[in-house]
Amino acid sequence: MYTSHHLRTGAGAYARVGVESGAMSASPHQLICMLFDGAKTAIGMARHHIASGDVVAKGLSISKAVNIVDNGLKASLDADAAGPAGAQLVANLAGLYDYIVQRLLLANLRNDAAALDEADSLLENIASAWREIDPAAAQG
Repeated sequence: MYTSHHLRTGAGAYARVGVESGAMSASPHQLICMLFDGAKTAIGMARHHIASGDVVAKGLSISKAVNIVDNGLKASLDADAAGPAGAQLVANLAGLYDYIVQRLLLANLRNDAAALDEADSLLENIASAWREIDPAAAQG
């Protein structure tokens, strides 16, 4: 009646609906947290695929992480909203995101788990600082 393929496909669809529903009701702050979480998951999967020798899956996972960092986290930076005092911070974060993308691309090219670890660690440092400034927690 149900094959394992159908169960995996159904579970994947259910998970996507959950993520999409969560994203639709999330605050801007929560959306950035979700991007950090997605990048961390993609990097973890890439690490697993390097260890198992699955070159295609590794490339897909790293591409996903690059996309999240470049088209999600970096693209969400807004120097105008940061004002003059925050403009330098925005520029520094943009540079750091560029560096993280370079490390991810190098990890893909050379199957370099250490480069993945560095990118993951840098993202985690930014993510933990971002979580500390949660506006919902400050209001409560």
